[in-house]
Amino acid sequence: MAEAYIVEAARTAGGKRGGALKDWHPADLGAQVLNALVDRSGVDPAAIDDVIVGCVSQVGEQSFHVGRNLVLASKLPESVPAVSIDRQCGSSQQALHFAAQAVMSGTQDLVIAAGIESMTRVPMGTPFMLPMQAGLGVGPWSEAIKDRFGVTEFSQFTGAEMIARNYQMTRETLDRFALESHRKAAAATEAEKFALEIVPVTVVDPEGQEREHVRDEGIRYDASMEGLASLKTLKPDGVITAGNASQVCDGASGLLIASERALKEHGLTPIARVDALAVTAGDPVIMLMEPVPATRRILERSGRKLEDIDLFEVNEAFATVPLAWLHDIGADPTRLNVNGGAIALGHPLGATGTKLMTTLVHELRRRGARFGLQTMCEGGGIANATIVEALH
Repeated sequence: MAEAYIVEAARTAGGKRGGALKDWHPADLGAQVLNALVDRSGVDPAAIDDVIVGCVSQVGEQSFHVGRNLVLASKLPESVPAVSIDRQCGSSQQALHFAAQAVMSGTQDLVIAAGIESMTRVPMGTPFMLPMQAGLGVGPWSEAIKDRFGVTEFSQFTGAEMIARNYQMTRETLDRFALESHRKAAAATEAEKFALEIVPVTVVDPEGQEREHVRDEGIRYDASMEGLASLKTLKPDGVITAGNASQVCDGASGLLIASERALKEHGLTPIARVDALAVTAGDPVIMLMEPVPATRRILERSGRKLEDIDLFEVNEAFATVPLAWLHDIGADPTRLNVNGGAIALGHPLGATGTKLMTTLVHELRRRGARFGLQTMCEGGGIANATIVEALH
């Protein structure tokens, strides 16, 4: 089978809800990443065969085919097609899978996999809340679905609490993991580890001055156990708080995927190779445990062993998720989310898949390491898993 290579990987710095990126229309914000991928690679924009864009809340400013709108807002010519996809939080990781599969199949040679989510301008839940408020329909789950699983709704927050109970995780355990996420993200930022991957975006500060947004806004440099302990739990008898869960975030990210033929034809130098792909699905009620079987599946399919993997990225939707993953998989915790995760850096939903992969590839190369594995929980009890090999 033909190989799929990552030529460029880039992302915007995360913006807090109502923060630095609040004035950017999602199409324009995503276009900044598409432009950066083309500029940094030096490839002819017209040579791009397709653009695959992950986005969760495809309504309002992210509706009417947000992927195509990213292209129309960018320097790519109108002849470049695009598609918008939704695999919930794994949307842009799935965009990477589709892009790699297109290249591996030989049907396309240059494909951009990207993600966009402005959680400020299109808040989480908007796609189903607005119709409900307008009296349109009964929501996304039919009575047959709810009866089958014995629930009245499917909630990631309920799933996170279920994991905590099943693994006997204390509030202190979750808060300590959250604190480490902030500390690692702060250290990485101060050491400028994210500098190569971040696309500068011009924003206007509260004083009305223009500046370049190049630092993730959500990092709490003064985070402490005392501060985290002061936050209220989402449920009176629960352990999940806003402090040990991922942050609402605005952001865009993307990868340029190329075939070996495209590398030669356009004089491109790859930075990584897509080694293996997997996607699995399971219990939609607890929902967030699927990264465990997805990891087992991809290791089995790839023939790789756990010890072959130098770095892991497991999305910090809630602290419970990577902690449960560590418990069941038995990975070395010092190789997990080494520059912090979504608890500190934010989780821009549809953009997180290619955001995490961007960080993973750059960190592998910085360390002179070889293999990285990325997985994340997704709404409905689904998980993608990807192994990449960094090229030096």
